[in-house]
Amino acid sequence: MRPHHRAADQLRPLSFKRRYTRQAPGSVLVRMGRTTVLCTCCIEPSVPPFLVGTGKGWMSAEYGMLPGSTNTRKQRDKAGKVDGRSVEIQRLIGRSMRSVVSLDKLGERTLWIDCDVLEADGGTRTASINGAFVALIDALHTLKDLVAPIDEVVRDSVAAVSVGLLDDVELLDLEYIEDKDAEVDLNLVMTGAGQFIEVQGTGEEATFSRSQLDRLLKLGKLGIDAITAEQRKALGAAWPWTS
Repeated sequence: MRPHHRAADQLRPLSFKRRYTRQAPGSVLVRMGRTTVLCTCCIEPSVPPFLVGTGKGWMSAEYGMLPGSTNTRKQRDKAGKVDGRSVEIQRLIGRSMRSVVSLDKLGERTLWIDCDVLEADGGTRTASINGAFVALIDALHTLKDLVAPIDEVVRDSVAAVSVGLLDDVELLDLEYIEDKDAEVDLNLVMTGAGQFIEVQGTGEEATFSRSQLDRLLKLGKLGIDAITAEQRKALGAAWPWTS
């Protein structure tokens, strides 16, 4: 029996609270079960040196866990040193967002995505991506000088979910108590149209078959579809696409 009596193919309770802070153009508090992440999108009117004069924009992401986000205090990154796990995750967030953004239609500006974990109970990277997309869309709506409509600047939506094998059973959206004992852990990032952006899968002291991988991907796609529907519901009239 899963915690909270969830079915194997059931997401944790998912919510997006937009405009959570007043300063950032895009600000979303995302909750997946107990995992809680504040995602913001800020806009700078400049780009890295290699893009100056090209007319193209840039996107980058940073990720961190606050000291009280885990059951023992998480030390803050110091003197500009970010731990390896955080670097991996923030690069994943940045890649995921850039995969659907037409940088040449942003103008020479940088979009900064920041994901700060307030409480961690598994799936912090997937929750971060899900909230980051909503924050990105809200931030773009504040720009009045985009050279193209938002539905052309952002080609599709992005969502992420974890799946895994625990006691040889495929499970969707693992929380920490499941994730720590899973034989196989897989993170899936996809577009709303069903295109893969990234698949991160590993066996934890175990192997898995092609048929198990296929079932995990199928299960993950069901989760992605459900998350995308919640993103669309949260954004309401700000959702960029009509179909």
